[in-house]
Formats: sequence, structure tokens, C-alpha cells
Amino acid sequence: MANQLYIFDTTLRDGEQVPGCKLNTEEKIIVAKALEALGVDVIEAGFPVSSPGDFNSVRELSKATSRPIICALTRAVEKDIEVAADALKYAKRKRIHTGIGTSFLHIHHKLMSTEEKVLERAVNAVKYAKKYVEEVEFYAEDAGRSDNEYLARVVEAVIAAGATVINIPDTTGYCLPEMYGAKIKYLMEHVKDIEKAILSTHCHNDLGMATANSIMGVINGARQVEVTMNGIGERAGNTSLEEVVMTFKSHKALNIETNINTKNIYQTSRLVSNLMNMPVQPNKAIVGRNAFAHSSGIHQDGVLKLRENYEIIDPVEVGVQESSILLSARSGRAALRHRLSILGYVFEEEKIDEVYEHFLKLADSQKEISDEDLENLMGKVHRDKQHVKLDSLKVTSGKGLVPSAVVHLDVLGEKIEVSGTGVGGIDAALNAIRSVINKNEFIDEILIQAFSRTTLALGKVHVQLKNQAGKMFHGFAAHQDLITASIEAYLDAVNKMGSIELKKIKEKEL
Repeated sequence: MANQLYIFDTTLRDGEQVPGCKLNTEEKIIVAKALEALGVDVIEAGFPVSSPGDFNSVRELSKATSRPIICALTRAVEKDIEVAADALKYAKRKRIHTGIGTSFLHIHHKLMSTEEKVLERAVNAVKYAKKYVEEVEFYAEDAGRSDNEYLARVVEAVIAAGATVINIPDTTGYCLPEMYGAKIKYLMEHVKDIEKAILSTHCHNDLGMATANSIMGVINGARQVEVTMNGIGERAGNTSLEEVVMTFKSHKALNIETNINTKNIYQTSRLVSNLMNMPVQPNKAIVGRNAFAHSSGIHQDGVLKLRENYEIIDPVEVGVQESSILLSARSGRAALRHRLSILGYVFEEEKIDEVYEHFLKLADSQKEISDEDLENLMGKVHRDKQHVKLDSLKVTSGKGLVPSAVVHLDVLGEKIEVSGTGVGGIDAALNAIRSVINKNEFIDEILIQAFSRTTLALGKVHVQLKNQAGKMFHGFAAHQDLITASIEAYLDAVNKMGSIELKKIKEKEL
């Protein structure tokens, strides 16, 4: 039988201590309900004595949720505990989280006290909280830097006083995973009646090891982990909920299970990110936008053959629809063929080579290729087979100059050069082409737009061209140079007019 691991979420307390992440009560309720749907066992709703807003949030969250335990933080101070108990009045399941620093630094340089007086305060706080609630969690602040023998004395005393959960925080993120795991193991082996309480981890990420420390704590006997969504929290953040949960889900041999509905992870991550105005870094494990993205050609080929070649987690398990195959100059034919097939383009084996050559030229000029880029690429592949093609163009324009253009065309294999002037560069180039194409065709509309906001953005051009009979022909093109895109879109429409109109060009003996 698997060991149960309880997930204690402190997004709304420790996570909210990040500058700029303050939520109002209504927003906290939205997050709390999402955490409830996610399946967290405990929600630390706030620090009631700290402000009227926190007090009200704890009270309203208590009313709005039913399944999770609602927890309120206090110091080892009677007034804190009284206020917390009042705030928790409407909670269906409630817990007071009280504690005090146990490291030499905290005892002597923060509290200006002694080991014996701190131990006494810890016991008294637990006993006082026990008068109000059945579940009392005690935190030994800065336990990560506390002497293990003294820490064991404190833990044993608060368990005897009625504490049901013992939190062993690595408050400053100081511990190495082996150190933190050894600390939990020491307590499991040296504290009398340790089985009467649950040991909890609460690790900070100052050295980037919060998740690793938490995992080692669980392996050595802890059965509650204190986490935040997206790993947000003071300074470098807290242990990430999604990382802990998916670590144990991926390593089934560790025999640890949680109540988390992992398919809600991604949507909860986005909710917290949006409400707290805290963007998730792209390479963040599990929930970053690149967590299931592949750009290397070798990796893309492997994933397409069998997802497990390069993914230890099925993205669907965390609520992501599918892996992303990001097309770039490093992508191979397999990835290109896969993406084109999704867009409805299917090629024989010998045809993909031709398309791939065009793709590489485009990929060399852009960091990443979108689906819209591919659509336009396929249009270019089509245009290379057309009767009238643009070879090159040169446009001169500027203040005080009459815009002019020299255009080199390939008409049914014959190379020609034409020139023209106009009110702008596009108009000059079009007038040059019109000098050798039946002038009765005219542009009904020309629409220009950009794909992105960067200076390397492709300009997309749509041209509507009408012939003498009033029939409309549509041309499309995209290029980083808008004049080039406009001319190619115009020629795309001209080519669609058919053989009769094209013969007119040839008959002029250009």
C-alpha cells in the first residue's frame, strides 16, 4: 500500500509575500476554490493578526471551501492565536499553525532569548492553540540551521503538548538535500512519540534546492510538504507544488501518493500567474511554456516516434493538450512533415526534400517558424512553379525623390526587366509590372499586416485583382520586406487568372 503524502499549499500566505502579488479577498477565494478542485489537503489562508484584510480573507475562505483544512498562521503569542481562532470560526476543518525560531541565530540574535525560554514558549503556544482547535501545527523556524539535538528536544516537547503536525522549515534555503534528509531522519529516530505527529517539510529556494530538499525529507519520513503553485514565495520562492507532485507520480518505486488531480495543474498555474501578476518562466519545470516543447531535430524525431524517448511526463497528465514541436533551423524533415500534415499538407517522400530546402531558407532568417509561416511557405513553393515570377526588384524612394522601381521578372522562362514610378515604393513597382501586363486588370484591394511585433516580423499581403469581366482573383504572399511581399501577392493573383491572360503577356514579345 502506498504512503499518503499530504499537500499543504501556502500560495495564499507565503506565496503572497512576494512584492506585487497581493490579492484581495475575492481573488483569494477564486484561488482557494481552484486549489480545492486541484485536491490540496491544507490551504494556509493567511496570517490573521497581521491585518484586517488577512483576517477577513481567512474568514471568507473558511466559508467558501469545505474539503481542505483551512490553516491560519500565528507567532507563539497568545493574541495571535486568539485572532487566528476567531478568523477560523466558520471553517469546516481548521488548523492553527504556530511556532518560533529554534536556530542559535534566531534564539540569540532575533528573539534575544535562551534555548530554555524558547522551548517553554513553544510548548505554551501549542497548549494555548489546542484550547481552540484540535489540529495544531508547530513550526520550528530556521530548523534548517538548527542544532539537531536541540531541535529534537523542542519537537518532542510540542508533541507532548498536543501538536499534531511538526513543520521543519529550511527557512533560508541553506540546506543541501543530504543535510535536510538527514535532519528529518534524525528526528524520526530520536524523538519520543514521533508517530503521534506528522513531520512536514517547508523549504525555500535560495540555493535552488527547495524541491530536492522536500523530496529528501519525504524519503526520510516526512508525510506533509508545504508548497506553492509555480514555486512563488519570498525571495527566491518556495517548493513548487507541481514539481513535488509530479516527481512522486513519475517515480512510482518511491511508493508515495497524493490527492492531487494532476490534470488541473496547468490551469491552476495559469490562474495563479494571472491573478498575482507573476509570469511563469518559460523553462519552468512542468508548467513553463517550454516544458513540453522540442526544437532539436533529433529530439523531435524521437518524440514523434515515441513520446517517452524524450518526455518522462505525458503533458496530458498535467492538463497540457500536447507536446509542442517548435520548428526552427534545427528541425529535421520528420518534424516539418508532421507539422505540415496537421495543416493538411501531405507529401510523398521525394517531395518533402524540395519543401525542406525552402523551409531551411526561411528558418535561417527567423528564430522560430509558426503555422502561418508554413502556410505562406507552401504558397511560395507553389509560386516557384508559376508562369510569372519575381526574380528581384530595386526600389528608390525618400524625401525629395520620386519613388522609382526596377523589377526583374521571369515570364514563362524569359527574363525581362521593367521600370516604373509612383507615389510610393509599392506603387512604383506595381506600375512597372503593369507596363507589360494588360492594364485593364486593376487592384480592388490590398491588405498589409504583420505577423508579430518584432523588427524581423513577416509582412503578410492580400491582394484582390479584378479582370475586364469583373472576375476577382486573390493573391497572397509574405516577406520581411513589405514591397517584395506586395509584388509577390500581386503576381500570385495574376498567375491565377489562367492561360488566356498569361498569353497576352507573351504576345507582347517582351
